[in-house]
Amino acid sequence: MDRLAARPALASSWEKTVKPIERMRVGSALKRCARLTCLLLPLFAACTEMPLIPPSNFEIDPAALEEMNAHGDRMIIVTVANPSESVPMLAGTTGGAYDGAPGYAAYGSARATVAELERDYPVRQVTAWPIMPLQVHCAVLEVTGKESREDVLARLAHDRRVKIAQPLQSFRTLGTVGTLAAPNYDGNYVDLERGLKDIDAFAAQRISQGKDVRVAVIDTGIDVSHPDLAGRIALSRDFVDHDPSRFDRDAHGTAVAGVIAANPSNGRGIIGVAPGAKILALKACWQQSAANQGAPAGVSVCNSLTLAEALTVAIDLHAQVVNLSLSGPPDPLLTQLIEYLLRHGAIVVGAMPPNGDLRAFPVGVPQVIAADVVGSGSKSSAVIHAPGRDVLTLAPGGHYDFKSGSSFSTAYVSGIAALLLALDPQLDADQVLAALKASVNHAGAVPTVNACNALAAVVLNACATLSATR
Repeated sequence: MDRLAARPALASSWEKTVKPIERMRVGSALKRCARLTCLLLPLFAACTEMPLIPPSNFEIDPAALEEMNAHGDRMIIVTVANPSESVPMLAGTTGGAYDGAPGYAAYGSARATVAELERDYPVRQVTAWPIMPLQVHCAVLEVTGKESREDVLARLAHDRRVKIAQPLQSFRTLGTVGTLAAPNYDGNYVDLERGLKDIDAFAAQRISQGKDVRVAVIDTGIDVSHPDLAGRIALSRDFVDHDPSRFDRDAHGTAVAGVIAANPSNGRGIIGVAPGAKILALKACWQQSAANQGAPAGVSVCNSLTLAEALTVAIDLHAQVVNLSLSGPPDPLLTQLIEYLLRHGAIVVGAMPPNGDLRAFPVGVPQVIAADVVGSGSKSSAVIHAPGRDVLTLAPGGHYDFKSGSSFSTAYVSGIAALLLALDPQLDADQVLAALKASVNHAGAVPTVNACNALAAVVLNACATLSATR
């Protein structure tokens, strides 16, 4: 171009003829590249150690979340078709998404449909976002008129434009502080981890440590700076309040992550069931005071919106195990997302509620592995029992504590699933469940899942070999 600048006539000719052609070529090439990228991005992500983070999810406005919590009995969720013309944008871009947020664009007809629903029903949109795996556009709406939420939902259920119409529901984590609280531990406490001994995890870890298996912990935040989680957190996302300091102070998610993947540094601390696993820390729950939503003190809550966002990210990041240490009512939208995960090879582990209701979410979704505390009242053969009383695990601030509840039984089972997938990544939910059921140790007073026996279902004679070398 320096030579062209020196010769004005040639430069003018370039501007009038060659340059427009080059622009068209570049434009066509970019379009072809964009189309190719859309096709190859998932494949490329699957080939990398840590998948790319597709910009398919918006950030929930904390103010909108507060509004939903304040008027939860008037909030509903609807989904409408999001046509195939909606094209995902390249990572790092910001234009084209709904409400200007980074991510996949909701096609105009999908947004128009939601706008029509606002005109046809006594509802007001609070927030909306496209869920690309389900090819839908999802909106949280507030019922604004005198008509009851149930009546509005009944009418929406018969509207051909609507795929799903449901209440915005609440869910609770299922872990509490135990009776042996010891938040100031500072040493090697592996010998105090009775749960690991009960499930024969130390022997199993000589065969597999769950190396690089991606476990999505959909929960509260996690103390990502805890020494025992150094190198274990592959990614963290916050769908609640976008407050990093609060994320790190959250206790329940920290405890769950510790049971799954804690890896003591310098021989100090505790060890998780799968210390080689990678944690995807997806905050969808927050600690709720007893005065709100009737939750007991110290229990964390989530809702359909935050859980849907977290599950969508788990899909985007090709999570191999999804840990849901929570429970709540059946939820059509969340069920569809779980079913998508299961169809694509993920293992989903959910916590049994205290009342043993196998219809609850997530354990009510077929192929979700239900986990409960050893010795609980749950007698169903579909439930896997694992330690869940006075479990020594991690606490925020680099501390340790004892916790109880099916939340932590769920974490034990997720850890064993990670051990299995590290040996055979092609195992599906049915195969993992079969290995877990076959592993149950009936020698003790109460049947308990056995990690080493579960591995023996994948590696022939694994436990027999280890027994000979102990």
